[in-house]
Amino acid sequence: MARKQPVLVARTKRRSVPSRVQAATRVDRDASEEIPGDELSALVVRGCLIARDAVFNVRDFLSSGSRMAFLAIKDCEKELDQIERKIDEQLPGAITRVGEAKARQLLACLKFITDLERIGDLAYSAVMQLHSRREKVPPLDSRQLVEMASLLCDMLEQVHQGFLKREVSYGKRILQADPEVDHLCHALFQRHLAETNTPDGRQNFDILLAAQALERIGDHAKNLAEELCSLAEGHSLRHNARRLSTS
Repeated sequence: MARKQPVLVARTKRRSVPSRVQAATRVDRDASEEIPGDELSALVVRGCLIARDAVFNVRDFLSSGSRMAFLAIKDCEKELDQIERKIDEQLPGAITRVGEAKARQLLACLKFITDLERIGDLAYSAVMQLHSRREKVPPLDSRQLVEMASLLCDMLEQVHQGFLKREVSYGKRILQADPEVDHLCHALFQRHLAETNTPDGRQNFDILLAAQALERIGDHAKNLAEELCSLAEGHSLRHNARRLSTS
């Protein structure tokens, strides 16, 4: 009986192809690196809107004395505190899972929410100075305070758009508007300081404190503008802000 010859099967070299499990693991890992930054950026965008709304309600309160506006400002201040706390809790873990470029964005989120939270505090402080006031704010003071709040509201909208679009032009607009806020505040102070020997000069000290709080909101908006420029261009412009505002 003839023996059957063994059948030779050509062996092909096996290519190293990641399994579906391996591929899925890599995709999940990449996604996990992106999610923390996306979540923190979304929180900052929300913070920008809340800070803008707080100042919008300051303007409404100054214009009409609305109690609803006062309560809205109080809510905005609390919500900004909560957002800052959440970013503080999430950022240390998130920054350890990303590369240098993403880490810079996360640090920018921390800087943003720090200034935004302070804006919420100052907005609430400004209205608290006038909330318990028995007399109406004099018309000229009211107009100047409302004008300051209007400028600040627009500046914070520029902050919001600039953070979303990562464009330097929004930062420039903020830096150009900030001197107008300072000018209104200084003019109000000069007028009241000239009246310190009158009863009205002494009883309107709360107006000066409110104006000072609004002027400091402008300072924080300026910080945000400088951070916007750094975020858009990849390097710090904090020490070149004056040159940027005039370019």
